Amino acid sequence: MPIIPLLPLFHRFNSLYFENSLTVNNQPLVKVRWSDNRLKTTAGFYKRKRINGLVDSEIILSKPILSKLSNSEINSTLCHEMIHAWVDRILKKNEIHGPNFLEKMHEINAKEKNFQIAVRHSFPIERRELKYIGTCQNCGEKFFYRKRIKNIACKKCCVNFFNGSWNKKCLILFD
Repeated sequence: MPIIPLLPLFHRFNSLYFENSLTVNNQPLVKVRWSDNRLKTTAGFYKRKRINGLVDSEIILSKPILSKLSNSEINSTLCHEMIHAWVDRILKKNEIHGPNFLEKMHEINAKEKNFQIAVRHSFPIERRELKYIGTCQNCGEKFFYRKRIKNIACKKCCVNFFNGSWNKKCLILFD
């Protein structure tokens, strides 16, 4: 399936579901683009950064994953990422899939007949095998990883023993 232009969809959804709040003078507050061919484990994401005091943000959709799927999956993913942009840029809230995100998602899903937005997708994604085993030096629980990660700690131990703060006593060590 050829990839479809994203900007017309962005403007349509912005008008239908975001009261045109994601544009100023018909220009998007957020860049919208397809990924290069490296984004293979997530369907899309919203990112922001601050450059010289100005917020720069963009929505990137995965060409390798979504180009094989239907327009409804593309629409769903774009709308999902637009909600992230709306929560961040318009509501100025720092949350991932929190109450503002969920409320907007349910509002859109109630109106939309051609696709539904979800917090997680079930699109087919090829992943490398989990070949490394890490062990929490505090509780002994084992975790499986695709690669070795430095200075990672057992979340359960950090929460239970250190008020949720990272602590070296909870480091996960690899064999």
